[in-house]
Amino acid sequence: MTNRPRPLLHVAQISFFNDPQGRLPEQLLEAWGSLVDVAEAAARCAARVSVVQACAHSQELERNGVRYYFLPFGEGSGLAQGYAALGACLRQLAPSVLHVHGLGFLRDVRALAAAAPGIPIILQDHASRPPRLWRRGAWRRGLSVADGIAFCAAEQAQPFASAGLLAKHTRVYEITESTSRFAPGDRGAARRETGLQGDPAVLWVGNLDANKDPLTVLDAVSVVTRELPGLQLFCCFGVAPLLRQVQERTANDARLRDRVTLLGRVPHDRIEQLMRAADLFVLASHHEGSGYALIEALACGLPPLVTDIPSFRALTGAGAVGSLWRCGDAAGLAGALRALAARCGAQARAAVRAHFERELSFDALGAKLAAMYADVCERHRGTRSAACARPSV
Repeated sequence: MTNRPRPLLHVAQISFFNDPQGRLPEQLLEAWGSLVDVAEAAARCAARVSVVQACAHSQELERNGVRYYFLPFGEGSGLAQGYAALGACLRQLAPSVLHVHGLGFLRDVRALAAAAPGIPIILQDHASRPPRLWRRGAWRRGLSVADGIAFCAAEQAQPFASAGLLAKHTRVYEITESTSRFAPGDRGAARRETGLQGDPAVLWVGNLDANKDPLTVLDAVSVVTRELPGLQLFCCFGVAPLLRQVQERTANDARLRDRVTLLGRVPHDRIEQLMRAADLFVLASHHEGSGYALIEALACGLPPLVTDIPSFRALTGAGAVGSLWRCGDAAGLAGALRALAARCGAQARAAVRAHFERELSFDALGAKLAAMYADVCERHRGTRSAACARPSV
C-alpha cells in the first residue's frame, strides 16, 4: 500500500473588526502592520494563507504570496448580508483551518462555525479579559466553537479556565500576537540622527496611563541618579491621561528635571531609530496582551527592563534577556537598572537579537503557527473519525 500525500494546508485568517475610520483596504494594510506580519509569517511555513478582513469596502489584493479579501461583514455591518458574504467567500476558498483574531466576537464566531461546518477554528487572544458574571454564558457558548485558543503566554488562559469559559476540547497554544520588521543598526549613527544622549540612555515606548505606570519608572530613575549620573530617560507616548502627573513629578524633583525628555507621539519608523540609539528599554505595565513595543525592542537588540507579567515573561524567555521586576516596585526597578546598565554593551545587544531570531522572528512565529495549525487539524480529523466510528443507537 502506498501512502497518499496529505492535502496542502490552507489557512484563512479572519478578523471581524471593522475600521472605525472606514479606510480603504490599501490604507489598512499600511496602518495595521500586525495584520500583514502574522499572515506573511504563516505563509513562510503554511502552504497557503488567505486573509478575510471585515471592511466597508469590498476588494481583493495580493501581497507577498498572501491573498487578502476585504468584505462587508463583522461588527457594524448588516448581519445577515455580512454572514452571507463571508460564507460565500469561505466556500470559494475551502480552507483547512480558520484562524480568528480576537476572543470577543462571540456571535460572529458562532455564525462562522455555522457557515463553515467541519472546519476547525482557532481564536487568537488580543488582550481580552474574562467578562463579568452576567456575560459568561454568552462567552462560554462563543468560545465553545474553538478547537484551539492562542495566547501570548499560556498562563493568560488560566482566568478563562477558572471562570469555566473554556471547553474541554479546546486546546491552549502559546503564540505571540505578532512579530516585528525592526532590526539592529549602528548605535552611533542612530544617536546622531535622533539626538539621543545618556549613559545609559533609557527609552520608554507606551501610553502614560495607570496600567503602564510611568510614575513608578520616574521614582526608580530618581533613586539611581547617584550611581548612574549620566542616565537620561526618553518617553514616547500617545494617549496620556497621566501627562500632568508625570510633568509635575519631573518638575518637582531636581534629580529628574534635567534627565527626563517627553517626546510625545513619534512616527513608527522613528521608533526604530530611537531603539537603535538607546541602551535600555523600560516598561512598567501591570497587564498586557503581548507587548508590541517590547517585541520591537527585542528585534532591535535593545535590552529590556520590564515588569514580571505573563506576556513579558513569555517574550523575554522568563527574563533570559534583559531583566524582570515586580509591578509597582520602584526599588526593584532601580536595582535592575543598576545591574543591567553595567552590562548593556554590544554583547548584550547581540544576545537579545539572537533571542528574537529564535523565538519571535518571522520564521520563528511562522513555524509556531504552522505547528498549531497542523495540530488542530490533526486533532479535528481524529475527533471526526471517532465520531464516525461510534455505533448508532
